[in-house]
Amino acid sequence: MAAHLKKRVYEEFSKVVQQQPLEEVPAKKLRLTKPSKSAALHIDLCKATNPTDALQYLLSFARKPVEAESVEGVVRILLEHYYKEIDNSVRLKIASLLGLLSKTPGFSPDCIVDDETTFHPLTPTRAPPTRSVDEMPFQLRQYTAELASRLCLREGSVSTVLGSSADEEALLMIELIMCCICPQLQLHERGMKLQQTAYSQACKLLNDDYEQVRSAAVQMVWVLSQLYPESIVPIPSSNEEIRLIDDSFGKICHMVSDGSWVVRVQAAKLLGSMQQVSPHFLEQTLDKKLMSDLRYEFLLMFLCGCFPAEVRIAAVEALCCLAQASPSFAEKCLDFLVDMFNDEIEEVRLQSIHALRQISTHITLREDQLDTVLAVLEDSSRDIREALHELLCYTNVSTKDCIQLALLELLKNLTKYPTDRNSVWKCLKFLGLRHPTLVLPIVPELLSTHPYFDTPEPDMDDPAYIAVLVLVFNAAKSCPTMPALFSDHTFRHYAYLRDSLSHLVPHLRLPGRKQAAVLGSELSGVGSGSLESAQQFLQDSLARVSTLQNLDSPGAQDLLDFTIRDLQRLGELQKELAGSADFCATYLRCQLLLMKALQEKLWNMAVPLCLKQNAMASTAAQQILEETYKLEYLYSGLETRQVATVHNVRLQAKALQLILTARTKRGVESVLALCEKFLQEVESFQRLFMTELPHFQDSFVEKLLELMPRLVSCKPLDLVKILLTTLRQSRFIHLRLPEQIHRALATIIEPTGESDNPLRFTTGLVVALDIDATLEHVQDPQTTVKVQVLYPDGQSHIIHPKPGDFRTPGPGRVRLITQVYLSHSAWTEPCQIEVRLLLAYSSSSSKLATPKPAWNESTEGLPTSESCIEGTINLSKPVKVFIMPKPARR
Repeated sequence: MAAHLKKRVYEEFSKVVQQQPLEEVPAKKLRLTKPSKSAALHIDLCKATNPTDALQYLLSFARKPVEAESVEGVVRILLEHYYKEIDNSVRLKIASLLGLLSKTPGFSPDCIVDDETTFHPLTPTRAPPTRSVDEMPFQLRQYTAELASRLCLREGSVSTVLGSSADEEALLMIELIMCCICPQLQLHERGMKLQQTAYSQACKLLNDDYEQVRSAAVQMVWVLSQLYPESIVPIPSSNEEIRLIDDSFGKICHMVSDGSWVVRVQAAKLLGSMQQVSPHFLEQTLDKKLMSDLRYEFLLMFLCGCFPAEVRIAAVEALCCLAQASPSFAEKCLDFLVDMFNDEIEEVRLQSIHALRQISTHITLREDQLDTVLAVLEDSSRDIREALHELLCYTNVSTKDCIQLALLELLKNLTKYPTDRNSVWKCLKFLGLRHPTLVLPIVPELLSTHPYFDTPEPDMDDPAYIAVLVLVFNAAKSCPTMPALFSDHTFRHYAYLRDSLSHLVPHLRLPGRKQAAVLGSELSGVGSGSLESAQQFLQDSLARVSTLQNLDSPGAQDLLDFTIRDLQRLGELQKELAGSADFCATYLRCQLLLMKALQEKLWNMAVPLCLKQNAMASTAAQQILEETYKLEYLYSGLETRQVATVHNVRLQAKALQLILTARTKRGVESVLALCEKFLQEVESFQRLFMTELPHFQDSFVEKLLELMPRLVSCKPLDLVKILLTTLRQSRFIHLRLPEQIHRALATIIEPTGESDNPLRFTTGLVVALDIDATLEHVQDPQTTVKVQVLYPDGQSHIIHPKPGDFRTPGPGRVRLITQVYLSHSAWTEPCQIEVRLLLAYSSSSSKLATPKPAWNESTEGLPTSESCIEGTINLSKPVKVFIMPKPARR
């Protein structure tokens, strides 16, 4: 045993160990590094003993560049000192530096977002105990919000900020929450598609304590519902799922009962644009939430004394938008809209009437509903009554009793408010056109006729009897059996009304009656043709005129005369093309006047021998100028090319005036000033219509621009000769029309000008004249429409109506209801004054204004623009009114 152990010991000590060669250790390399910006900044801020020193260090740091690799460290150092600092001026400077650093290359929002404690600098655990968000200066909160906005807007990182934050304390910071939501909405406006992951967090914010947060959350929920309408989202506290558009619709409906009226208005407005909601879910949700919440609004109004009119108006608009897209829902919300007619606020009643008017094609009023609607005719507001008349024009009723009820209430309205005469007649016209079969059974009762006995003939001066006839005659247009119920005096009354009120009484084919009175209207109907053929005729007429090479072409005057006549007739027959046809006819009339003024015989004679011809040419030039201002300011829908074409014609007229002035006046000084002004206008044309110049080849203005270096340096008389030659050689510009042109029109309803009884008033005092007019396609009527009163002695007064005198009953239509005060010295007998509407224009407010230079650009090298030209255009036909100023009694 001992020998065995001894042998093992020797074996262990005699074992050979082979040593592996040692690997060579690489030599250490030295790396030179730049001093850290963050460390230097940290040392400087720690050395600061007061806010003044800290501001000095921050100002000196702001002047130095920051490398991309140092941005993250600098941001963390600034944030760390931001939390510790108490002085608001230092915190403000740090916040501004953080905003600037967010713009530098290499900046990553992750350095702030990933750090939980860094992202919530104003939580109660980090902020000074005496500080609160409300106590922070406005500028400091603004810079903090700006910083968060920039963090969120960089590379679309908003969803990370909004969706990944799990700290419930962040909801206590309204600024940071708003800075997370608002940039997302900005990204959406810029065309960037947002992520659906933010939907759940946005839904949670609907219950936030802050009004601004709830408002932004409602907007966010709506945006995501429009981006992902078909996405499936789970229903909270349930195992079921629902479409995102339906879920968001229900949540926004719930916000209609929010405690803040701002949020309620916003929610109600957004509901109307959610057209993709399921019909079943739409009807069920609105029936349970929206309508009940709005009825709650009424109770709240009486209990608390508050009047949330904005909420109800927005809700009515939302119901209108949704009902237009869903006929079944239109029937369900009909009772609700009718109930809103009894609202105590005029704006709510008016908006409810307009809403019901827009969905009138989907509904039919029952008798009880019609009774509620007609009760509004007792309203003292003229706007309400006229809006209701407009509603009845396009509403369907169910029975003949409804027709009788409507007629009875309208006649009461006519008796109580005689000024509603034209509106009531128009309402009955459309009521008869829409319900001929319901009017037919009650015709004998309406006309007081008897099958066996003669009845007395009604008085044709009675507005109520005229209203009944308007209803019956319009119903008879599509009911050929109705004229058999008329008496002899009814046929005579029809002929009278057909002549006096042709816009209210249609053409009827009466058996055995003379048709001479309506022959012209028949020919007009046959000649009008379809709209497509009329449009083709308009294009063919313009193409035929475009073959003229220049103004001296043989037969050009005759061709222009015939084309102008055809276009005027086309505008009378086709109301849809009246604006385009009138625009073309006026443009061609300018060319015709210019052509006649440039005749050969006028310019080959000496000036003393053609004084009359010079006067005619001067009158033509002035008329062309007036027509060009009408073309530019009286028509809407013009494109840049049409405006440039009008300005080209205006330059031709001004060149003609310059030539005539140089021929008739002596002295170079006056002509020199006119030449300089004309050249400035040519330069202004080039500056305004630079992009349209390729379309003006061989035109008058293009030839002038080619000769511009020569015109600037030549003498005035040489310039006049060049202008005359250029005028006569310029090419006729083909007029290309846009899709639709509308002409501004005005019709004076009151006064009618038919009364022979003068308005009598005492000299030195005033008398009020009521003006009632309708305006169509007038842009900005509150500032452009004026009333002119022209007295027999030549005095002219221009009155500016108040902005409140303008109403908007429908798109493109404006109603002017105002009073004009008249006064004059004593007259010996009554005389007529003329009342008309004018359209004021100014070249400074033209459709194309001179572009303003940038803030760092100089204006020394720019040519001066043409002087501001102001004037007025007749907008309506004059109406004559008899007045009689009486001398004062002594």
